[in-house]
Amino acid sequence: MSRLVLLLALLATATVPGQAQGSRLYDELDRRVTAVNPRVVAWRRDIHEHPELGMQETRTAALVADHLRALGIEVRTGVGGTGVVGVLKGGKPGKVVALRADMDALPVTELVDLPFKSKVRTVWNGQETGVMHACGHDNHVAILMGAAEVLAGMRAQIPGTVVFLFQPAEEGPGGAEPMIRDGAMDNPKVDAVFGLHVWPGPAGDLTVRGGPTMAASNSFHVTVRGRQSHGAAPWAGVDPIVVSAQIVNALQTVVSRQVNITELPAIVTVAMFHGGVRENIIPDTVVLGGTIRTFSEPQKRLVFASVERLATQIAASAGATALVTIDSGYPVTDNDPALTERMLPTLRRAVGADRVHLAPMITGAEDFSLFQRKAPGVFFFLGVTPRDQDHTKAPSNHSPYFFADESALPAGVRTLSALALEYLGVAPR
Repeated sequence: MSRLVLLLALLATATVPGQAQGSRLYDELDRRVTAVNPRVVAWRRDIHEHPELGMQETRTAALVADHLRALGIEVRTGVGGTGVVGVLKGGKPGKVVALRADMDALPVTELVDLPFKSKVRTVWNGQETGVMHACGHDNHVAILMGAAEVLAGMRAQIPGTVVFLFQPAEEGPGGAEPMIRDGAMDNPKVDAVFGLHVWPGPAGDLTVRGGPTMAASNSFHVTVRGRQSHGAAPWAGVDPIVVSAQIVNALQTVVSRQVNITELPAIVTVAMFHGGVRENIIPDTVVLGGTIRTFSEPQKRLVFASVERLATQIAASAGATALVTIDSGYPVTDNDPALTERMLPTLRRAVGADRVHLAPMITGAEDFSLFQRKAPGVFFFLGVTPRDQDHTKAPSNHSPYFFADESALPAGVRTLSALALEYLGVAPR
């Protein structure tokens, strides 16, 4: 068992929260986080009420940029589209740490009754829908804006540089990659990167794990071509619907029979099946679509090969053809084990040791993973379910009923601020 797992296993027996350690650093953090919290709440509500889809976050980006400039932080806008990068140079030389928040909302109609409920409407894929921060990115932006204010007020103590990454389009088409292409991680060159995500869990609690944390995500499409015929004479053609149904069934065996899931989980989901326009016409073509989730490169290669082999050979056996395409997607969100272990005491000091837990592997995906390919990184989760509710029954991210308890916001600000300070070498005592 790794040292990280052993440390996490001991968390349940730890009883001394960070706030009680008498640390001058954390006393100052407490004062600054408490002072900024009313503004963090106000920013979060404002952003929640005015959500913007990926690569359309102009209002949010302007709010962020104006705030950073007011703090005396160097600001670059239009990074990777609508991204914003802030650079805070400390009073002493040192390393560079980055903190990231994603800014985009989802095409979801909000059903939570809030005074600041989103009423924004849009057209998505030809359908009118609402726009909502159903994944909680409004919280991420507000938390990082708060952390920027806390750290700007302590710049004289900071031995190094803090880079604030406000990223567009995490939900797609993927804003991390264009930000990286525009130099977000190179000017200055980042030595470590941290990010958080709000999640169903007791408000203010953190979950984290070293190694693979969130899955690689890849979309796939299978185009099955047969030969069109009358529905009353199927022998006159090659039926792509029957062939596609056989492919769908066969794909269920990729994970259950071809992947060693005792090592790492995997998922192959067929979520689209399109073909035909009339009940008595067997179509020429059927298109299947779905998602693949994996937790390592070898596992990904195995699953990709299995999907293509099954689809093409089943189609060929029936006299049809199948063309399989799989996109590049997001890689695995892979927390650097050494960095995770190093920063675990910081997480414990930030919220209390009894509120830090071992995270399970999550089959959702995140393009924070691309920042981790440029520098060691740790991505963790912040609980936002009211503490008097069962978080296992709370509406999850992407639900129109997703709700974030604002009592968790100070924990987010405090944790990101503490990670930046302690990574750069500011002593906790």
